[in-house]
Amino acid sequence: MTLQQGLSFGLIGATLLCFVWGRWRYDLIALAALAVGAVGGLIPIKAAFEGFSNDIVIIIASALVLSTAISRSGLVDTLMAPLLPRLKDERSQAPVLAGVTTVLSMVTKNVGALALMMPSALRIARRTGVSPGRLLMPMSFGSLAGGLAVLVGTSPNIIVSEVRQEELGRPFAMFDFMPVGGTLAVLTLVYLSFAYRLLPKERTAATDIDAALAANAYVTEVEVPQDWSFGRSRVADLRAAAGDVVSVVALLRGRRRIASPHANRKIQPGDILLLEGQQQRLNELIVKARLKLNLADRPVVMDEPKDEVRVVEAVIGAESELIGETARGLALNRTYGVNLLGVSRAGYRMAGRLASVRMKAGDILVLQGSEQLLPAALSAMGCLPLAEREVRLGGVRHAILPTVILAVAMVLVATGVLPVAVGFFCAAVLVVATGGLRMREAYDALDAPVLVLVAALIPVADTVQTSGGADLIAAGLSGAFQGLPPLLTLTAMMAVAMAATPFLNNAATVLIVAPIGLGMARHLGLSPDPFLMAVAVGAGCDFLTPVGHQCNTLVLGPGGYRFSDYARLGAPLTLLILLVAPSLIALVWPFAGG
Repeated sequence: MTLQQGLSFGLIGATLLCFVWGRWRYDLIALAALAVGAVGGLIPIKAAFEGFSNDIVIIIASALVLSTAISRSGLVDTLMAPLLPRLKDERSQAPVLAGVTTVLSMVTKNVGALALMMPSALRIARRTGVSPGRLLMPMSFGSLAGGLAVLVGTSPNIIVSEVRQEELGRPFAMFDFMPVGGTLAVLTLVYLSFAYRLLPKERTAATDIDAALAANAYVTEVEVPQDWSFGRSRVADLRAAAGDVVSVVALLRGRRRIASPHANRKIQPGDILLLEGQQQRLNELIVKARLKLNLADRPVVMDEPKDEVRVVEAVIGAESELIGETARGLALNRTYGVNLLGVSRAGYRMAGRLASVRMKAGDILVLQGSEQLLPAALSAMGCLPLAEREVRLGGVRHAILPTVILAVAMVLVATGVLPVAVGFFCAAVLVVATGGLRMREAYDALDAPVLVLVAALIPVADTVQTSGGADLIAAGLSGAFQGLPPLLTLTAMMAVAMAATPFLNNAATVLIVAPIGLGMARHLGLSPDPFLMAVAVGAGCDFLTPVGHQCNTLVLGPGGYRFSDYARLGAPLTLLILLVAPSLIALVWPFAGG
């Protein structure tokens, strides 16, 4: 072993120990490793920051933007609407929700698919009294398994393809993963349909600040468009569309005011409706029923052409000049350049026009205004933004366009017309340019810690390869496995990836283990493809901990899970994958032809 190889192993080992210790953030550890490698001469200065321009980072970032745009489009909620009332107990909910999440993971990134489905799952759990903990982990595991089936479904597939491009001159195609990944996804789904019973029934889910704030009941004012038609145009139709969680407080028709209108009351074009409910539910109903926010059509003063319109929550402070005044009396739009879209007041139901409500200290307002001017307007009004939380209320959503753009991009990538990075980057830009997502939302969609982690670890992991360390390890492992059946060697490689992923990020696992797999294949005179596939499957199947993949982390709080719950459901599944996947990989990707 040379000094360079020893230093490389030492840097990787120290990085792994820091990951396992968990004392610092993953992205900070990766950046520190990059800094040490560059200062110590292990990483050439010119190559130190190449990871940030690597195709892997571009693909992951673009996939996150596209997933967010599809989530915001509401298309999933619309498609699921006929199915949701039929899911009356956990026996139907767990397999159906896990199945839909698995399928969605095959057409978008797995964490995006899970994010799409979680609101529906939590809504169903609340309505039927089922513990969210019986539903969310099967959905997370399903998203991981579904992501194995296509190139862009999960980060390990993307990185393995990039490794193959660098080493062999050609990447994996979009659907090269489908024969193995698709079969494993079906196997996983069958397992989850019954094994969800291994999870505890009663756990108290964690509630974050955003969820607590979202529970506020708002009253907002909407106008019925002249060409409006929705169901039988009755109050009952609106209530049903909102799942009976939004109330029609009053109906205003000309000078006539009807408080708490009857369910059979006919709604006419031009009517003003006062709706009360949680912000998210109000937004869903306004968009779904194509209603018009009555106060949102007033022009918002823009500081400059590139400015954007934002909608935020703010609480009226004790010294605010709004106290005792009405929106009409203060002329909020003319004076401050903002529109009042909703009001929440604890213990009091407001049934009058928003413009005539006399405001009190502690009232929570939903305000629309210019992104650049809103901070100054809030300060002038004596209002404080709630936890810097932006809300959506009645915003225009493109239901079909983001999905169409993603589908076209996948076809172009699958047919080889465009490289993966170019295809998905162009799709993400097009989604923002066509209004499917605002720039602020696109930035928010980027999972910065994951992107930084991957970008920083790429040159760090390369030190094992450039120093010859990967070949050294591969030679040692191949010596240990010399004379053993290739299938056993392949199984061992997959087990190594599975064992490393819970302690690392799955992307980091691939960056470190994939070069070793390539070296082992060379020493044994076998094709590298089955070994790369084994690494991708092993790194993509973290069913044992909440920290190996962001999908598992995402459901930790809402499901009320403990660390040990993951192994309870995931250990049998991990063993099942380890028994089936190597033989399946060897069948699809033969060892001969190395």
